[in-house]
Amino acid sequence: MYRDDYKRWLEAELEDAALTAELQAIADNDDEIKERFAVALKFGTAGLRGVLGAGSNRMNIYVVRQATQGLANWVKTQGGNQLVAVSYDSRINSDVFAKETA
Repeated sequence: MYRDDYKRWLEAELEDAALTAELQAIADNDDEIKERFAVALKFGTAGLRGVLGAGSNRMNIYVVRQATQGLANWVKTQGGNQLVAVSYDSRINSDVFAKETA
């Protein structure tokens, strides 16, 4: 199944060309493909953190978008008029991920 996910990402027109290049570079390396696609990155007590790169087990705009949608879906079930604050820090791509979230 992780090979199917890899193929889907590889064939997609990703907004981040560096991710496409990364996927192409690992085409013959099953261990690298498995590491990136066999599991999804988990949201934990410290938030969503992981290695930057391509795949469902890496930090990238697509994983951030998916987590954001999940949170938005949950907030909508709570009723009322909730507000959500989005911020970022000095970590690599933190500002990019915050903008994607917003």
